[in-house]
Amino acid sequence: MTPFGARLRELRAERGITLSAMAADLHISAAYLSALEHGRRGRPTPGLVQQICGYFGLIWDDVETLKSLAQSSRPKVSLDTSGLSPAATALANELAGAIRTLPEEAAEDLRQRLAAWRGK
Repeated sequence: MTPFGARLRELRAERGITLSAMAADLHISAAYLSALEHGRRGRPTPGLVQQICGYFGLIWDDVETLKSLAQSSRPKVSLDTSGLSPAATALANELAGAIRTLPEEAAEDLRQRLAAWRGK
């Protein structure tokens, strides 16, 4: 599941909206909406994100949060380390090899450390 998909599911649950009802209201297939929630499809288009924000009546910070989550929700990521240091290439390969078995707490810890290092 992607960060965007998890938040989308939370929003639906908070409002008691079924996946099929939301899909019908947005004029998209329930299969596509389910795939977005489960991370089997790439990130949604900016237009669809805006449509979802309108559907839920989100404003200001909630809109920005959902847009940010959509941006960070590419389920199939590839990294080009050509021209980078051997350490960077090794890190990318280590992460690629470990990501499926990495405990949730460890993934969140690494994400927070990277964000702190980048000043976010």
